[in-house]
Amino acid sequence: MNISLFSWVVILLAALAANLPFLNQQLFALIPLKKDPAWVKPVWLRLVELLVLYFVVGIVAHLLEAGVGNVFSQGWEFYAITACLFLVLAYPGYVMRYLRKSNA
Repeated sequence: MNISLFSWVVILLAALAANLPFLNQQLFALIPLKKDPAWVKPVWLRLVELLVLYFVVGIVAHLLEAGVGNVFSQGWEFYAITACLFLVLAYPGYVMRYLRKSNA
């Protein structure tokens, strides 16, 4: 596989992972937290989940880069920019969860 395909895989994975905490009531979309249907996952738990998924996507990207060739060292600026980009990618899920008006 070429580097361009790896880049698109990482971008799509990041977009899916960034929206995952806002699109379900389970932890990492796997672990059910409460059986009560009226229960809502708290915001702080969604943010912790978002942070963990940011690091998971970073590890996957690092492994893909290591599989292609040399891994380049990055400074704090790289991580600040990628964290902000991850938050921007999470915006559609945030809008769907908190800003969209429900018809109920």
